[in-house]
Amino acid sequence: MLLPSMGEDIRAIVIGASGGIGGAFIDALNEADQVSKIYALSRQGKSHPSEKVDNLTFDLTSEKSLKAAAESLRETDSFDLIIIATGLLQGDGISPEKSIRDLSYEGLEKSFLVNTIGPAMTARYFLPLLREDRKSVFTALSARVGSISDNRIGGWYGYRASKAALNMILKTLSIEHARRHKQAIILGLHPGTVDTDLSKPFQGNVPEDKLFAPEYSIEKLLSVIDQVSPQDSGKLFDWAGKEIAF
Repeated sequence: MLLPSMGEDIRAIVIGASGGIGGAFIDALNEADQVSKIYALSRQGKSHPSEKVDNLTFDLTSEKSLKAAAESLRETDSFDLIIIATGLLQGDGISPEKSIRDLSYEGLEKSFLVNTIGPAMTARYFLPLLREDRKSVFTALSARVGSISDNRIGGWYGYRASKAALNMILKTLSIEHARRHKQAIILGLHPGTVDTDLSKPFQGNVPEDKLFAPEYSIEKLLSVIDQVSPQDSGKLFDWAGKEIAF
């Protein structure tokens, strides 16, 4: 079983389904017998051939889109697992800053919109969709470079800061949500350096054994999701299940 701690008839939402990591999450969940339904949300509405998967068009940066998607899903059922597999490091006119001289309003704005504001607003509308009668998980992909205490080489201002802010959002959400739903778990997950379009420009200095295929990273992350308990809510874990200090 893929997620034995979460029982049978698991219903999942994957946001960012068109990305390398999001797509790998959907493929892995689709192959698991105990997962009964997956809603794959992406800006392109990317199609998946499985009858188990419903493909929906969704824009993380639009509150109107967030609210509409949540309202449509609320009519179906409650959910065991909600995964935000989105992130912006480079592209769309920005790239990681090597120096403070590279900072721009536009770059910082885009980094925070995708990496912090989008997930925070998604939580506003999607957290109420989590089931309350057993273990449920809401998680967003974060990054080790978002750890303030682990920052030893500097650079990458927008990405680091927006992921650090995301970690604080998740921690704060976990405190509030625990007051009402004791079995819900809110997590940040660091997938490692995964061989996707996001990391390709920066793979040159990554040791071969530290560059993961998406399928491997997702297998590890799902194992972490399976092993966590409500006492872990609000924390950030890496792919190996090790907690990363904020």
